[in-house]
Amino acid sequence: MDLLTNKTTANFMKVDFDDLLIKPIPTTTISSRTEINPFDENGMLPIITAPMDTVVGSENSDLFHESKINVCLPRGEKRTKNMMFESYSLAQFKTEFYDKNGIEGDSPVYVLIDTANGHIQELVDVVKFAKEFYKDKMILMVGNIANPMTYKILSDAGADYIRVGIGNGQGCLTTQQLGVGYPMASLIQECYNISFGLDNPAKIVADGGMKKYSDIIKALALGADYVMLGGVLNKCLESCGDNYFQVDPNQPNSKVKITQEEAYDRYIDNKTVFKLFRGMSTKEVQKKWGNEKLKTSEGVVRHREVEYTLSQWVDNFESYLRSAMSYCDARELKDFAEQAEIINITPNAFNRFNK
Repeated sequence: MDLLTNKTTANFMKVDFDDLLIKPIPTTTISSRTEINPFDENGMLPIITAPMDTVVGSENSDLFHESKINVCLPRGEKRTKNMMFESYSLAQFKTEFYDKNGIEGDSPVYVLIDTANGHIQELVDVVKFAKEFYKDKMILMVGNIANPMTYKILSDAGADYIRVGIGNGQGCLTTQQLGVGYPMASLIQECYNISFGLDNPAKIVADGGMKKYSDIIKALALGADYVMLGGVLNKCLESCGDNYFQVDPNQPNSKVKITQEEAYDRYIDNKTVFKLFRGMSTKEVQKKWGNEKLKTSEGVVRHREVEYTLSQWVDNFESYLRSAMSYCDARELKDFAEQAEIINITPNAFNRFNK
């Protein structure tokens, strides 16, 4: 029995990306990847930056946007272009936008209500207020959630985008420490299936735990409209922050800070460069936000090796996505999930091609 198509049993086995493959259709009418459009209606790739201060900020947001990656900024950072999301905590959002003059100008504002637990009733109530009052003047993203029914509830409340996934991110310890979560592949597809029964389904933003290109492509094939990336984009040379490091020559187990210019020169010379990476629930970030009482950290702080430039990553991703879509005879991104057939595989099958 196909685990992903058994919708009659609430507690059937849930699966993740390595448990699945995209099955090619018998024949495709696509003979060249140039026939494929991997961009959304705004000409952007189906990627959104995670609102992490070691990924994106005001200083490099234009670079991501020019690379056709949608930008969601961390709390406190201001957009430089109209279509960039600005992030607010639930309390910050109420302070900023419950004043009926919260939006100026004619262009809609793009807003993320950034909550670790997107299942609380207060968030649902705030979404209803915001969309009833501001209507199309506010494009609203909320989350994170790890229950498909919450996707329905927040869609019905009026959310435009919903971040799905809890505890999967490379900077997040929530599921590891709390035991709360939902395997991402099943979560995406179940939200996608629910979307067909809704009058105004929110865009599905798969957020957390993407380790390789195929994870992102499978997420899109399963029904995600967008994939939010933190750790993957942190490994770009141009990721946010003045936080470049190299191994300390005097203490091989330690890192020493270097300038951006030194880091770029080292990368060009094929020498190792590291970037700081941290989850946004770490105590470091809580201090940055001015929290007087620090909560138990559900995130990690580490140094990670730079593996590519942003343009290198984007070029590879676009090529791989075009190829995957061609196997499903999908010329447009919006047709990919509808035409992709997903099959379950065994761990032995995965190990056969996993190199």
